[in-house]
Formats: sequence, structure tokens, C-alpha cells
Amino acid sequence: MTKKLTQWGLGALLCASLLSSCKGTASGDQADLLVYNATVYTVNQDFAKAQAIAVKDGKIVAVGTNDELKAKYKAKEEVDAQGKPLYPGFIDAHAHFVGYAANQREADLVGTTSFSEVVQRLQKHRQEYPSAVWLTGRGWDQNDWDIKQFPTKDTLDKLFPGTPVIIERVDGHASLANQKALDLAGVTAQTPQVTGGKIEIKDGKLTGILVDRAADLVISKIPALTSGEYTQVLKEAEQNLFAVGLTSVVDAGLPKSSVDLIDSLQKKNELKIRVYAMLSPTPENKAHYLKNGPYTTERLNVRSFKVYGDGALGSRGACLLHPYADKKDETGFLLLTVQEYKDLAAEIFKSDFQMNTHAIGDSANRTILQIYGNLLKGKNDRRWRIEHAQVVNPADMPLFGKYSILPSVQPTHATSDMYWAGDRLGMDRLKHAYAFKALMQQNNMIPLGSDFPVEHINPLYGFHAAVARQDAKNYPKGGFQMDNALTREEALRGTTIWAAYANFEEKQKGSLEVGKVADFVILEQDIMTAKPEALRDVKVLSTYVNGEKVYGKK
Repeated sequence: MTKKLTQWGLGALLCASLLSSCKGTASGDQADLLVYNATVYTVNQDFAKAQAIAVKDGKIVAVGTNDELKAKYKAKEEVDAQGKPLYPGFIDAHAHFVGYAANQREADLVGTTSFSEVVQRLQKHRQEYPSAVWLTGRGWDQNDWDIKQFPTKDTLDKLFPGTPVIIERVDGHASLANQKALDLAGVTAQTPQVTGGKIEIKDGKLTGILVDRAADLVISKIPALTSGEYTQVLKEAEQNLFAVGLTSVVDAGLPKSSVDLIDSLQKKNELKIRVYAMLSPTPENKAHYLKNGPYTTERLNVRSFKVYGDGALGSRGACLLHPYADKKDETGFLLLTVQEYKDLAAEIFKSDFQMNTHAIGDSANRTILQIYGNLLKGKNDRRWRIEHAQVVNPADMPLFGKYSILPSVQPTHATSDMYWAGDRLGMDRLKHAYAFKALMQQNNMIPLGSDFPVEHINPLYGFHAAVARQDAKNYPKGGFQMDNALTREEALRGTTIWAAYANFEEKQKGSLEVGKVADFVILEQDIMTAKPEALRDVKVLSTYVNGEKVYGKK
């Protein structure tokens, strides 16, 4: 009797701690779905755990013990989780969903160990798609090659003389174009340099390398995918995201046409993933959205602008306060003038939109933080963000907390860049890079993403990188700059509730609580207890959006 009373008491306390979630619904004790016998990480304020959840009409109606929920709810479908861990659906706080989808039709150059391998993959891709007018690809990184220098267009000119070719570096901030592509774009050695970009010239000749905005001269000439083609690749991409447990994704920098396509597909139930769209600050986007205000549906949220402050560290486009350690005559550059950033920030500040600015280098971070601060004044709830915040001078770190600015980071950037970041920055400056813990402490939260397709789509890679500060090879032993590692609870919050907060969506999702959408994922192993070296290999068993299984065995 005593044991039974104790169990009842624990169950009652658990229900009370989860906002009285064991009570029946207003329509009775009916539910669409009951998942029980799970280790449920609610990720609520107390980080409480439960055993079961009940779902009706796409929302969570109860969270509690197996006995309580099975006694109170009669569900159309019951799922025995067999003790497996269940988490809120993972949210990627910074990615490029549409770009990733489009890349499904390009040559995959990720992981190439030499320029020769890049060329081999391009030749194979050309054989697979011989009728394509352009040959495009993405993912090369000269830092992974024995010869760690930008390639030139000479080989591409010889192999593809009549086909325009342009291939993007892994970070999307540098590209290599062949002569045919340059000719179609009208780019010559006499073309004026582009503000916020660089046309590389050596010995008076084009090398084919175009950094940041200079690449737009060529990319703008590539025919866009048709609506039908985009629809197909978006559906394919969505399935890949569901397979790794993602239920929401932030798409950083979209035109209105892409937003409209996503909206139409979601309304037809052809696209089920949730999207937080950051708009590119184009004249068209500003004219429409600043006039009409944020646009929100059940699965789409459009209330922010994505701005590019500088380029990337790997291509030396990141804007630094002092010269690059491995190139003393370069400091990188901003992509706009300081006045243009001030004007844009003031324009967005007058609206209900969020401003989210890409800033990699310490100079770019300082510039944007100061511009934000001059408008925000002090603590606020505008939730303006710095995307990446990779290198932050210690003197500027407190500005994040002072002005309630959210640093949105991608943990796998640290473990991808650690092999060569010290060469770019020097070891003293490297200490102030990828400082996730210090950044988290500014506002007691930090949203986490991947920046895919720059990095892999799997959020568990980011989880592993955040807590172990190691890459896929579990290198380095002991972790990279472990003083800035996150705890597992912080990393899980970063890819769930903190990511939701950064999108103004913490009341709708990000934790498993009554009234929130039933987005959740069941894994084969518990990432809160698994050995660090096992984290990247943990498999997703099933993914649910709105209580509907969108991935897993039927």
C-alpha cells in the first residue's frame, strides 16, 4: 500500500509540475495520438522529464506518466516508444532551406581533398546532366587540400570551353568561374571592383575567383529553376530534414517569390516543415513587407530581414579589426557602407520586423553591435540577432547583453574551421572566436543552427560540436577551446526552445507543453547520456509534425 501511494504521489507531483497537463480535454478524454513508455524531455522551464504525451488536433493536450495518461485518454492511435527518448522537434536557427534544395541539382563538391577531385566530380556531374546549359557546383574548400590556395579557372577553361561553369566555395562567399561564364557576365580584367566583393586579378588577368558580391555578376546570369522544379527539390529536401529530426528551419535570406512558393505548398499540404523566413532586404521585399507588416500562418512566419555584414573567414572576406595573420595586407571588408547599414537598421527599426545580420569578423561584429545599440538603447524585446558572431573582441562581448542582442551560432563552424582558423587569426585572436559559452551567458540563451548547406543538415552534428567541441573524427582529443563548450541541456535548449524564442515562437513550439504544437522526435539513443563519440551516429526513429508522423516506419 505504501509503495502504491508513493507512486501515485510522484505521478501527481509530475502532473502538477507540467502545468496540470494530466487533466482531460474540454471535448472529453479523446485524443488523436498517445505516445507512452518514453523518456520525454519536455525542455520546459524546469527541464522536467515525463513518460507520455497525448495529442489532439495537432497540439499537445497532456504530458505526464504512463498510468495517468492511459487512464484518462482514449486515443485513435497509441505508440509504445519502448523506453526510447523523445524530444521537442529540432529547430535549425540558421540555414538555407531553399538553397539546399536547389543544390540537389548541382555537383556536390563537399569533402573534396584536391582540386583534381573537384574536376573529377564536375566531369561526372556533366555526364549525368549533359543537357544542362550551366555546370554548377558547391562545397569545395581549399583549406582541405594539400595546396591550400584558391584554384584558378585554367583547367575549367580547357575541359569546358563551351559550357559556362561556376562553383561555389563551401561557405558560399567565394566562387570560381570559367572563361565562358565570365564572358556571359561581361566580366573582364578591366571591370570595376564591386563594393563588398573582389574580382581576383593576377598579372593583369582574371583568375576566375570572385569573392562575395563579385560572384553575383556571374550567378545572376544562371537561369532560375522553374516553379515545378523548385517544388520537386523542396519536397526532396524536406524529407532529408525530417530524417534527421528537424521539424522547423530558419531560411536566412529569401526573395518574396520563394516565400510565396513555400506558402502555397504549405497551404496545399504539399510541404509540411515549418519555416521561419528571413527576407533579403531587396527593394521588392522592403516595399511589400514593410508596408504590409509580418506575415504568419500555421507553418510559416515572415517577420525578419537577413542582412550581410561581411564575408567569411575561409575566403578572407570576414572584416577584421587588424590584418589577417596569414596575409598582412588584408583585413577583409564590409559588404555595404557603414551608412547604408545605419539607414537599413533605422528603416527596419520603425517596423515590427527583426533585423538579423551576418557578422563573422570582429570589426563587422563591432560595427553592427554599435549600430544596433544606437537604436535599441538598452534592454528590449526586439530580439535583433547577430548571425554567426564568430570573432568577437572581448570589449564588445557585453554589448550583446546590454542591448538584448541574440547571437545565433552554428557549432559545427568551430569544428570545421579549427584546423586553419588560427592561421587566419593568430592564436591570440583565436581565443575570442567561436565563444559559444561566453555568448550564451550574455542573455542566458543561445539559438543554435547549422548554416546548411555550408555544414551538414544533421542537428546532432551541431549538438556534438557544441558539447564536445570535436569533429567527426573526435578531434581534437579533449576538445577545441573547451572553456566555451555548452552543457547538454544548453545545447538541447539551443536547438529547441531558445531557437523558438529567437523566432518569437516560444509560445507555440520549442518545448513539449500543453497547448503547443505536437512537433517531436524519437531517437534510438538518449543524447543526454550517450558517450560523446556516439552522438553523431544516433539515429532518428521517427519524426512528428502536428502529431503526424512525417518520418519513420509506418
